[in-house]
Amino acid sequence: MSAYGDIHRAHSIARLPPTAWTRTGPAAAAATYSTPTITVHHLTLETARAMPGLLAYLSAVFAQEVADGRTYPQEGAIPQPTFEAYFFAADVFVGVAGQAPTSAPEIPADIEAARGSHAWEACIAGYYYIKPNYPGRSSHICNAGFVVPPNQRGRGYGSLLAESYVHYAPRLGYQASVFNLVYVNNGASVRLWEKLGFTKAGRIPRAGRLRTGDGQGEEYVDAWVIYRSFVDAEDTVGPSGSS
Repeated sequence: MSAYGDIHRAHSIARLPPTAWTRTGPAAAAATYSTPTITVHHLTLETARAMPGLLAYLSAVFAQEVADGRTYPQEGAIPQPTFEAYFFAADVFVGVAGQAPTSAPEIPADIEAARGSHAWEACIAGYYYIKPNYPGRSSHICNAGFVVPPNQRGRGYGSLLAESYVHYAPRLGYQASVFNLVYVNNGASVRLWEKLGFTKAGRIPRAGRLRTGDGQGEEYVDAWVIYRSFVDAEDTVGPSGSS
């Protein structure tokens, strides 16, 4: 629940088609997979519940991220119902690791097809929610939260998820994006969003009481408010195989 109460998307959107995203350059060469590619799939709570084990896995990964105390402001235990209410308030997009399809028709039609015979733990590259940052008259501005499982980090998947967010958020009807708390010690995230056309709208002093890098203590850390308009803007990147 936010300062405005429960916030839900203002209108229903049909499930958006999956897309494929391929990382090139140094990050790709360093990746474990020969082509660090993900397909990104649009889910709601109802569709996710139809996939045995998926919600339990996503919830467990998020709960550990919160327990680590370095990126999200939440604190304490995050049981699955709490995770579902927070993360699935509107739309969720899940990246599945795999090889790049050569054309759009070859992109798996749904997340189960992309998964194949793999366990969720082996193939989920990361996931994020998109939901209104404010209610009612300001619900055209969205917010997102990203999670990359520890076993998938260092492969460039976070960048691919961010690129797919810039693609999907306007297609859900949003006109702009605001990230309320991008902690200043997360320099990689700040640089990524700036690369994708976001700007720093302000800095909040002592915005988060975060765990220190060694996990032995806590410290207060400033946070950036980061913004981008989607109005009259073109995607800076596009899915694999797109023009």
